[in-house]
Amino acid sequence: MPGESDSWDLGIGAGFYLDATKAPWNKAYQMESFIVHELRPLVAKEFPSIDESRTGIFGHSMGGHGALTLALKYPDIFRSCSAFAPIAHPSHCEWGKKAFTAYLQKEEEWKLHDACELLANYVGKGLNILIHVGTGDKFYNEGQLLPEDLVEAANDVNEVKVDLKKVSNYDHR
Repeated sequence: MPGESDSWDLGIGAGFYLDATKAPWNKAYQMESFIVHELRPLVAKEFPSIDESRTGIFGHSMGGHGALTLALKYPDIFRSCSAFAPIAHPSHCEWGKKAFTAYLQKEEEWKLHDACELLANYVGKGLNILIHVGTGDKFYNEGQLLPEDLVEAANDVNEVKVDLKKVSNYDHR
């Protein structure tokens, strides 16, 4: 697709694990549907010993964002979530605003893909979230990741526990 390799923070470098609703991205960027409805059944078919009732999800950076949102949106599927340097509150950082503006038609859709917003409406059996972030991560220090916002949002939700671990001097990788 033209333009999908033009930037490291949009397109093939950062699909944000959502189903895009805005052209031209909506033709190829249906990552939420792929992960939840296609990839999981393929993995289960290839590895029949997997216990699907104990599924967790993990991601790094933009993938950490996706792991958080998918775990919150699909509590019947994901029992735990781990995220390394995730974008935890994308509608409140420039990186997330850029992606959401490109991928989504309406600003109202942003709430459907922001972990802090999803927590406000979480209806599940309980979820444990582990987040690691490095204090030497430039994206963390520039206010792009905002994991403390997720911890604060989870304080109002009894069913969700967020364990935020800060690793001294570790960077984004």
